Amino acid sequence: MDVKTGFFYLFSLVLLFAAFRVVTARNPVHAVLFLMLAFSQASGVWFLLQAEFLAITLVLVYLGAVMVLFLFVVMMLDINIDTLREGFWKHFPLAAALGAVVALEMAAVLMGGFRVAEPQAAALAVGQVAEPVSNAKALGILLYTEYLMPIQIGAVILLVAMITAIALTLRERKDSKAINASLQVRVRAADRLSIVKVAATQAGVAPQPPAAPEENK
Repeated sequence: MDVKTGFFYLFSLVLLFAAFRVVTARNPVHAVLFLMLAFSQASGVWFLLQAEFLAITLVLVYLGAVMVLFLFVVMMLDINIDTLREGFWKHFPLAAALGAVVALEMAAVLMGGFRVAEPQAAALAVGQVAEPVSNAKALGILLYTEYLMPIQIGAVILLVAMITAIALTLRERKDSKAINASLQVRVRAADRLSIVKVAATQAGVAPQPPAAPEENK
C-alpha cells in the first residue's frame, strides 16, 4: 500500500466517524464541530482525487464561512433538546424512506462504475503530447469560455438577491432608530446650537416668614 492509498483510508475513516457523530451527538455544538471535521476530511479526499479547486472551495466556503456562522448561531440559541426529540419517532418513517432512496442511488452509481478519462493516453495515441493542465485552470477556462453567459446570469441574479435583502432590511420602520447619513452631512452649526439670551443677574425673592398659628379662643 502506497502513501496515497494510506491517506485515502485515513481520510475516509475519519470522515465516516465524523459523519456518524454528527447524527448521534447529543450536543448541537459538538455536532457542528464534527460536521466541520467531516468537511475537512472530504476536502482531503478531493485533494487526493486531484480536484484541488473543489477542495479549496469546500474549505473556504463551508469551513470558513457557513459552518462558523452556523456554529455561532447554535451557540447563541438556547436549544431545548427534549423538545426536538419529541417528534423523532413521528418523522422516523419519512427519514428512513429518504435514507433508503439515497442508499439505493449511491449503490447504483457504485455498481455501475465510473468512466475515468485519460486525455494524455488518448493524445499519445494520435501522436500528440498533452501538456499538464491543473484542475483549477481547466475549470476556469471552461467557465469563462463555454459557460460565460450562465455565469454572468447567475452573478446578476445573486447581485439582485443581495440588493433585495439589503433593501428589505433597511426599510423604514416606526420602531427603527436608524440615522440618515445624508441629513447628518447637510447639518449646520446653527441647527445644532441654539443661543438663548438670559440676563446676567436677577433679583432674588425674599423668603416669606411662616405664618404664626392662630390661638384658640
